[in-house]
Amino acid sequence: MLEVKTPEEVLRLIEKEFIPCGLSETVLLSEALGRVLAEDIKADEFVPDFDRSTVDGYALRAKDTFGCSDAIPAVLSLAGEIRMGEAAEINVPRDFCAYVPTGGAIPEGCDCVVMVEYTEDYGDGTIGILKPGAPGMNMIFRGDDVFPGKTVLKSGRVLSPQDIGALAAIGRILVPVRPHLRVGVISTGDELVSTDSTPGPGQVRDVNSPMLEALLKDFGAEPVNFGIVTDDEKLLKEKTAAAAENCDAVIISGGSSAGVKDAACRIIDELGELLFHGIAIKPGKPTILGKTGNKPLIGLPGHPVAALFVAKLFVLPLLAQLEGRKMRSWPVRAELAESLNANHGRMQVNACCLEEGDGKLKAVPVRSKSGLITQLAGADGYLVIGRDLEGLPKDAEVEVYWH
Repeated sequence: MLEVKTPEEVLRLIEKEFIPCGLSETVLLSEALGRVLAEDIKADEFVPDFDRSTVDGYALRAKDTFGCSDAIPAVLSLAGEIRMGEAAEINVPRDFCAYVPTGGAIPEGCDCVVMVEYTEDYGDGTIGILKPGAPGMNMIFRGDDVFPGKTVLKSGRVLSPQDIGALAAIGRILVPVRPHLRVGVISTGDELVSTDSTPGPGQVRDVNSPMLEALLKDFGAEPVNFGIVTDDEKLLKEKTAAAAENCDAVIISGGSSAGVKDAACRIIDELGELLFHGIAIKPGKPTILGKTGNKPLIGLPGHPVAALFVAKLFVLPLLAQLEGRKMRSWPVRAELAESLNANHGRMQVNACCLEEGDGKLKAVPVRSKSGLITQLAGADGYLVIGRDLEGLPKDAEVEVYWH
């Protein structure tokens, strides 16, 4: 009988038992997309480094236009034109203006820009201003975006395309990031054959290794496949030890139950420290977590669906903890298309498809047994039923987490 922990206890245990690795490496800006930032990035310059216009128009002093209108324009003399990419060296005294394009520099003394649509060029060196300006109108001031000492990005962020743009704006060509985590992947079971083999009687192809490797790659980790190991405890221990020596974490799928041949728990306990065996979750109850040093040793159920859900719910947050990564999830709210039963006392995870119906987003449960991974191939995500519930009725509002 497994002494299980609740999902909340497992996540708290992960935070307590594992610390961020603290390592970093430097990569080129062009290679930084999707990497985890290893330190806060602060600016050491102003962006922009000059006052600039946000429109095509005329830079001027706002007070020279107060009270003007279509009927009574403010007539200003044209001092000249600012060209893109050049400094604003034109002198613009009182009752003068200067043409400036979008993004162009603002001459000293000018405090606003009036859009060209609200002006008239009289052709004699004067410009009619038909709408009053206001200080700061249509302008970005020096340092409005970034100033020296400002924190632009915080450590632990997974760098997005817009983050790459921000780093480019402050001239950061080299970026400190966390190294890719190396995660050893082992599948165990006498019944398993490789995916390119034809299964014989009583055999099945190894689903978990390629599935978990894909999940790890999508997360940004580097999977290391240590192959299929038969139900040979000595050999599995040797493979697990080798994986732990060469990787930052090890995942063993299969052999996590309480049967005679389910040796993963004993091996993890012998190689390091066993933290728990069993989570109050369906599917995925016989999950194991241990560690050697700061390296997690994870035992997942052999059933692919259970292995997938446990990896998403607990393994990825564990890897994020090692990286110091900030993990976020943005579930979609939907109505349950049909009632769904659950086991009281265990959190239940159920795959679902999202469909439009009656002008609402509907979550349609995927009815699947834990070993039937192909039934989940078309699912859009999954929903969670709390362990204190015996199910959810039709039309209940649920949160769907995208795959």
